[in-house]
Amino acid sequence: MNLTFAELAIHYKTALLEDVLPFWQTHSLDEQQGGYFTCLDRQGQVYDTDKFIWLQNRQVWTFAMLYNQLASQTDWLNIASHGAQFLAKHGRDPEGNWYFALNRAGEPLVQPYNIFSDCFAAMAFSQFAVASQQDWANAIALQAYDNVLRRQQNPKGRYNKLYPGTRPLKALAVPMILANLSLEMAPLLEPAQLDQVLDQTVQEVMTDFLDVQRGLLYEAVAPNGSHVDCFEGRLINPGHGIEAMWFLMDIGQRRRDQSLIQQAVEIVLNILDFSWDKEYGGLFYFLDAEGHPPQQLEWDQKLWWVHLETLVALAMGYRLTGREDCWQWYQKVHAYSWSHFADPEYGEWFGYLHRGGQAHLSLKGGKWKGCFHVPRALYLCWQQFEKLSASQDRP
Repeated sequence: MNLTFAELAIHYKTALLEDVLPFWQTHSLDEQQGGYFTCLDRQGQVYDTDKFIWLQNRQVWTFAMLYNQLASQTDWLNIASHGAQFLAKHGRDPEGNWYFALNRAGEPLVQPYNIFSDCFAAMAFSQFAVASQQDWANAIALQAYDNVLRRQQNPKGRYNKLYPGTRPLKALAVPMILANLSLEMAPLLEPAQLDQVLDQTVQEVMTDFLDVQRGLLYEAVAPNGSHVDCFEGRLINPGHGIEAMWFLMDIGQRRRDQSLIQQAVEIVLNILDFSWDKEYGGLFYFLDAEGHPPQQLEWDQKLWWVHLETLVALAMGYRLTGREDCWQWYQKVHAYSWSHFADPEYGEWFGYLHRGGQAHLSLKGGKWKGCFHVPRALYLCWQQFEKLSASQDRP
C-alpha cells in the first residue's frame, strides 16, 4: 500500500461522508413511528421492523457525535433527535432500566436483561445533550450512567441464569465499556468522579484480565483475576481485546501516560499474532487460549466490527508510538478489510464473512449490526491520518 497519510485521510473521509452515512440516512429512518430500522438487506431494504435498543442508541450517538465533532449540519441533528425522541418515550421500563428490544411501535419485546442497553443510552444521550442543549437529554444520560455504575458488579441482575457461587466469573466487557463510556460522559461528570472510574477500569483491565506472560486479554476471569479452566475461562475474543486497548490509548492520551499507550499497543500486536488466520487472512471471531475447540460455532467467521476496531487501534497506535510493526500490521489489516467487507456496488460494509472471505450474510444491518462501528471507525481513522499527514507525508 503506497498511499500517503493525506490520501488515507481522504479515503476514510470519502467513505464516511459519501457512502456509509448516506446509506443510513436514506434507508433507516422510520418516518411513521419514530426511531430507526436497522434490519436492512444488501440494498438497504427493510426486512424486519423490530427495534433493538443498542442499535437505536448507537445511531443517535453517531449522528450527534458527528454534529458535535465535524459540522453543525441540521440534518444530522434532526436524525439524532428522531431517535432520541423515540427512545425517551419508549426505551425504559418503569424503574428506568433500558429494554433490549421493542417492536416497531415502541412496545417492549425483550426485558432489560443487562446493563449494556444503559451503557449505549448514556453514550447516546450525553452526545445528544451537547448537540441539542436540552436539559432533559442530559438528565437521561446521567440516569443511564448511574444505572451502569450501580449494576456493574451484577450486570444481569435478576436475569442472570447462572447458578450462584459455583463458578463465579466476571467479564472484560464491563470494565472495557466503562472506560470508553466514562470518556464519552466527561462533559457531564465531575472531574473527581471521572478520574476515579478511569483509574478503576484501567487497573481492572490491565491487572485482572491481562495475562502478562502471554500478553493476551481473557474474556472472563475469576473475581480475583485468576484463570478458570472452562469454555468461558479460556475464551479469547480478539475484537474485544483490541477495542479495549484503543480505549486505553485514549485514556493514555488524556493523561499523557506514554507507558500505558505503549503497553496497550504491545497487547494489540500480541493479540494480532495470536488471532490472525494464517491460511485465509483476517481475524478469527473467537479462540480458545489453549487451542481447544471453542464452544462458539461461529468462531472462525470474520466480522466487520473486529476488523474495524483493529484498524482504529493500529492507526492510533502508530500515530502515538511510530512503531514500524504497528504500521506493517495496519497495512495488512487495511488490505484485507477493504477488499472483503466494503461493498462498492450498494454501499456500506458486509458484516459477516465465511472463514475463506466470502460473504456469509448479505445484510448491511440486523439485530447486532447498525449505524455505529463502520461510521465510528471511518471517522476515527480519518482523524488519525489527518493528524499524521500534518506531521509527515509518508510512513
